[in-house]
Amino acid sequence: QVQLVEWGGGMVQSGGSLKLSCTASGMDFRAYVMAWYRQAPGQELEFVADITPAGLGSYAESVEGRVAIWRDNLKNDLYLQLNNLKPEDTAVYYCYSPTYEAWGRGTQVTVSS
Repeated sequence: QVQLVEWGGGMVQSGGSLKLSCTASGMDFRAYVMAWYRQAPGQELEFVADITPAGLGSYAESVEGRVAIWRDNLKNDLYLQLNNLKPEDTAVYYCYSPTYEAWGRGTQVTVSS
């Protein structure tokens, strides 16, 4: 059974940084693309970033230049560094495996102005 568990969210002031982490189990983590999505209050789910097995990341325009995604295929861990956070980045951030169509429960990021 595939399980994704995120942590690292919190409350920060505008301009601050957070590092989100996701641990995967029950899947061949190193073989597939992994992604981060987010959902702001009252909004639809939004793509944030994804990363290939080899470590090539791609980013949504809304976060390009402020976010970095990487992975540790030995630890089955996925990461998302959020920098220069803005109030509009406030959302629940989810780890997602497109191959297994599996979601984590999410971690809350709140940015105050």
